[in-house]
Amino acid sequence: MTEFENIVIGKSAIPSLAITVILMIAIPIIFFVCWRKKQKQQTKIGYLIAGAVGFIVSARVLELGVHLVCIVADNPVSRFINGNTVAFVLYGIIMAGVFEECGRYIVLKYIMKKNRTPENAVMYGIGHGGIEILAVLLPSMILYLVIAVLFSAGNIENALSTLNIAEDTAAAALPSVEAAAAFDYAMMAMNVLERLFAMLLHIGLTVVVYYGVCNAKKACLPIAILLHMLMDTFPALYQRTLVPLWSVEVWAALWTAIIVFIAVKLYRKMKVSSSAESV
Repeated sequence: MTEFENIVIGKSAIPSLAITVILMIAIPIIFFVCWRKKQKQQTKIGYLIAGAVGFIVSARVLELGVHLVCIVADNPVSRFINGNTVAFVLYGIIMAGVFEECGRYIVLKYIMKKNRTPENAVMYGIGHGGIEILAVLLPSMILYLVIAVLFSAGNIENALSTLNIAEDTAAAALPSVEAAAAFDYAMMAMNVLERLFAMLLHIGLTVVVYYGVCNAKKACLPIAILLHMLMDTFPALYQRTLVPLWSVEVWAALWTAIIVFIAVKLYRKMKVSSSAESV
């Protein structure tokens, strides 16, 4: 497998990947600890767990199941979506928006009926965003780190054997090896920044959906779906190499700011309402 022999692991690949792994673990923990410490009397761990389970069921079971049929499997639908950029982008943003926000809505409306407070809405968002990091992004970063360490040792055959890369899987494995080799501090910064945006996004959208659930505002769910779709538009375009990576981060920063602004206003309205009810 000569395609792996010319791969050189960059000097900053291993340290930047190691720091990325540490930060990926730290981000959800810091969000949880800080919010729990600040709002201990008003928050319940059950909402954190509900957020994590809600993400796994809606995104990693149901949405992923649809992807296996519509994207991964070879059929007329998958060939159309994969072969048409507009269809691919629309499919990606619609699926993410609908599954995650509807999952959020169902859990908050029909399962988590007790201890409905604005503080617990934030706790749910931390659980949702946190498990996305730990279950989806962190394993990829750990894999890249392992790849970088093995290939930096200089024994290509041993690295390929350890990673179970054979002739029939070489083509599929090559992009991951190349990504690990090219990883640097700039990529580390972008990955960490993107996860911070994602955490704020999930907290903000949870507050939007939660506000709708608690105040019988039916428009909140479609608004949350639309905001989620808009947030995911540039990442979907980037997957088709239609926009540069820096534009994805700028777009994410813009929509994160908009969503957080909306969420803060709704959070304060709920706090005022709850204070008035307690008087």
